Amino acid sequence: MTDNFLSNKKQIFDIWAPSYDWLFPSVIYRTIHKRLLEYVELPERANVLDLGCGTGRLLERLATQFPDLRGTGLDLSPNMLRLARLSNCHHPRLIFLEGKAESLPFGEGQFDAVFNTISFLHYLEPKQVLSEVARVLSPGGRFYLVDMTTTTEVFPQLLQISPLGIRLYSPNQRELLGSAAGLLCLSHQYLLGPVLLTIFAKPLLDT
Repeated sequence: MTDNFLSNKKQIFDIWAPSYDWLFPSVIYRTIHKRLLEYVELPERANVLDLGCGTGRLLERLATQFPDLRGTGLDLSPNMLRLARLSNCHHPRLIFLEGKAESLPFGEGQFDAVFNTISFLHYLEPKQVLSEVARVLSPGGRFYLVDMTTTTEVFPQLLQISPLGIRLYSPNQRELLGSAAGLLCLSHQYLLGPVLLTIFAKPLLDT
């Protein structure tokens, strides 16, 4: 089921890719990114991952705000990645790779921060995704999860507004998912309407 689910999602985003940056949601994303950046804290020469990077707009904005940043964008859709590479004005600081959130092709502790913007709602295996995020984060690293939220505590709230549906999580459900992966919830911030930023941290190693 998972393979079929991912294949279908991949096909949908491949079809969307050519017009993605011109669609109405792109205006919303610009606002969300701008407000997200107000809460981002990174070390010098940070190495970051944008999970579900799409056409690479968030990484582009991060690289502009943090001139020493190195970033990797990962996405399921090769067409999205093709557009991200074509518009990449921060090469070689930014690179874009094809891959699955459920099985990240990176080593342990590789990133100072991981970002995930309006993508978590698509994941069929959120616990596995968070486990992978925790694995690739360095101790003390942060995970910036931005997505629509819900007030219901039904776990999760499934909305059939796309062919395969989306899944929304309340702030408390996010905290529980993060905790199961070994991540500490630092804060929640509403960025735009029901779009909620949840900031997690990977605990420092015991000394």
